[in-house]
Amino acid sequence: MKEKINIGLIFGGPSAEHEISLISAKNIYQAIDKELYNIYLIGVTRQGDWHFCPEPSFLPKKAGQDVPDIKDHGEPLLLKLGKSENNLFKENGAPLKIDVFFPIIHGTCGEDGTLQGVLKLMCKPYVGPNTLGSAVGMDKDIMKRILIQAGIKTAKYTSVVKNDLGHIHYEEIIKQLGTTLFIKPSNSGSSIGVSRVETHEEFNNALNHAFEFDNKLIIEEGINGRELECAVMGNDNPKASQIGEITPTGHAFYSYESKYLDKKGAELKIPAELDEKTKNSIRKIAIDTFKILNCEGLARVDVFLTKDQQIYVNEINTLPGFTSISMYPSLWKASGIEYKNLITELIEYAIKRFNRDKKLKIIQ
Repeated sequence: MKEKINIGLIFGGPSAEHEISLISAKNIYQAIDKELYNIYLIGVTRQGDWHFCPEPSFLPKKAGQDVPDIKDHGEPLLLKLGKSENNLFKENGAPLKIDVFFPIIHGTCGEDGTLQGVLKLMCKPYVGPNTLGSAVGMDKDIMKRILIQAGIKTAKYTSVVKNDLGHIHYEEIIKQLGTTLFIKPSNSGSSIGVSRVETHEEFNNALNHAFEFDNKLIIEEGINGRELECAVMGNDNPKASQIGEITPTGHAFYSYESKYLDKKGAELKIPAELDEKTKNSIRKIAIDTFKILNCEGLARVDVFLTKDQQIYVNEINTLPGFTSISMYPSLWKASGIEYKNLITELIEYAIKRFNRDKKLKIIQ
């Protein structure tokens, strides 16, 4: 019988998406093929401390519940960088032998290349895009600059930093971008800190709110179109899933509340009602975006489709939500890949990339 692979599932972290990460970890733990893998839960507290959590029962099943403190359910871990069989050690000195890491920390310090850099220094395979792909995918300003240079349509925008706050003039912005605006932290996910703006008062409030989450914002024109999502998976030859459509109900846009707290906050339709030509166009743009932004492993590409059939990339999510009802696994399920098998494929892509990159020559 083939020896099981040891998976280190990393969750939690210091970002505003801490709770969603715990829910994603719960779902992955329950679904992973335990005939193929031993799974070790590695929780990262809001303060950035790593803990080995032997028992998954403390993880919440849905948003809105009391969020447990990881340190109350785990044993502190020490990290060792460099090429070694063992990179993690429990407080009593006992090592955790991890073969592949599966990071599922959403947002800051988990999805922005920070964690990926640490895992690369551990010389171990890990699921998801590398340091560069994660960093440019997370920063909406940098992402847009790269996509525009590559000829991919995205909403018109301007970026501002906190030091500009006294020099941002509403009248000038609406002349450039129109009267319906979206203000977003440049580095954030799950629509945290995002506001839809139609008045001067809303504009000022939205700036102050978004600056609570990042020191750089983007102010973006509102695109009047259908909100569609496509999952991408793979390394050198990535593949795209079915297309899904999101229609917020009772909310101005697909906000954090409509995603996670309001059960009736959005209508999700998979597959979306589109003709084959449009579906193929969206899949191609999703794969092109994935490649242009140097992504491998997995990502979800969100687009707008206007009435005149123009496709605008809204953003890429390099570690999308992984609850059982999240769009990424749901899109692959509609494409014929069940949740458990999806996890297996992603782990296999991580190992293949690691083995491919090991063959590269390193300057001594």
